[in-house]
Amino acid sequence: MLRLGTAAAALPVASHSAWAQAYPAHPVRIVVGFAAGSTSDILGRLIGQWLSQRLGQQFVIENRPGAGGNVGAETMINAAPDGYTLLMVPPAVAANAALYPHLNFDFIRDTAPVAGVVRVPNVVEVHPSLPVQTVPELIAYAKDNSRKLSFASAGIGTASHLAGQLFNVMTGVNIQHVPYRGDGPAMADLIAGQVQVGFATMTASIGHIRANRLRPLAVTTVQRSEALPDVPSASDFIPGYEASSWFGIAAPRKTPEPIVETLNQATNAGLADATIKTRIADMGGMLLTGSPADFGKLIAAETDKWGKVIRDAGIKAE
Repeated sequence: MLRLGTAAAALPVASHSAWAQAYPAHPVRIVVGFAAGSTSDILGRLIGQWLSQRLGQQFVIENRPGAGGNVGAETMINAAPDGYTLLMVPPAVAANAALYPHLNFDFIRDTAPVAGVVRVPNVVEVHPSLPVQTVPELIAYAKDNSRKLSFASAGIGTASHLAGQLFNVMTGVNIQHVPYRGDGPAMADLIAGQVQVGFATMTASIGHIRANRLRPLAVTTVQRSEALPDVPSASDFIPGYEASSWFGIAAPRKTPEPIVETLNQATNAGLADATIKTRIADMGGMLLTGSPADFGKLIAAETDKWGKVIRDAGIKAE
């Protein structure tokens, strides 16, 4: 009886170990809650290709756009917790809890953080016709031209919207928000001068900045970006201001820990690879290596931060 009891007690450990050794035994899907060509999609394909090479099975991107990323998140959450359905986590998950009060899920409760991948600065940028060269000049101009300036965003509750909203709150200006359906249309109108100010991600902005179609005033991370080393941080002029986009990987809650650890180690190995580091640097990204717990803490902190901004401003989803 004692031998049988000992053997039975060892079964869960043995089975978890076997899962980890056998994983992945068939292709894995990485759900992306936005369309092809989005930052989430680009990063998902980059990391998916690395994981395919590292772990010996295909990691296939599945685009499930809709409701600010909620369709993709719910697809992952409702999948079996076996490591074969993952989510490329966008910063929208931190805002959606406050923007959509009747979601069918709680992202923090219903997911297992796997790994952070990258933090991407947003850029405080203006159309070249605007007579400002610095953040203090933009603040002064906005105060002198109240309600005459507008800023473009990729949509209500997106990173570019919230970065602009936080800028308004912390500087006391009132640059009017104009939401678009994605970075592409927003950048097109900003470049055309239909709107004057933007807070888009570095990924969406860097090509236009290098072509002198937009003038960068600051990056929104506390540290400067290697992609724009001569551009200061907005926090140099607005103490405490920080508004960046971050991305990572999550799995359904109750995914076995050995599988989560396998994915975490493989992702971190990818972020140490010279080719991937160069690709991310070209996008203006900053690596987010760390443990699953580290990524979970980031999600929780960002959810608290942006939830407060959204509730205080009375922002509602479209």
